[in-house]
Amino acid sequence: MKNLPPEAITQVAAYFQTLAEPTRLRILNLLRHQPRSVGELAHETGHSVANVSRHLALLAQRGLLARETRGTSAYYHIADPAIYELCNLVCGNLGRRFENTEAQRAAFAPPHRATRATRATRTTRGAAR
Repeated sequence: MKNLPPEAITQVAAYFQTLAEPTRLRILNLLRHQPRSVGELAHETGHSVANVSRHLALLAQRGLLARETRGTSAYYHIADPAIYELCNLVCGNLGRRFENTEAQRAAFAPPHRATRATRATRTTRGAAR
């Protein structure tokens, strides 16, 4: 990180604080491939519509989501796809930290990597028999 003035550091901290809530990360993950309504997100996260709406409002305020009205429903979609680059960077870093534990590594690995790891484990086990 370059030498930032205190005001910029405060803004960066607020951005990361927005991402520090697990429900918000679940919402971002659910919106990765398609827009969803507040009701759909509430159903998929198991939280109330009011609770999800509060999280969506904050994510939109921070510029991560955009809102679109369709009829009587509000749909949200990703406004800043760079958020996934950040999430992938963090998940990759956490995955490397847990390389000694296969279950933890698989939880943070992209699907294709987890499949290869599983295949390698099966091949190794099969060769040992």
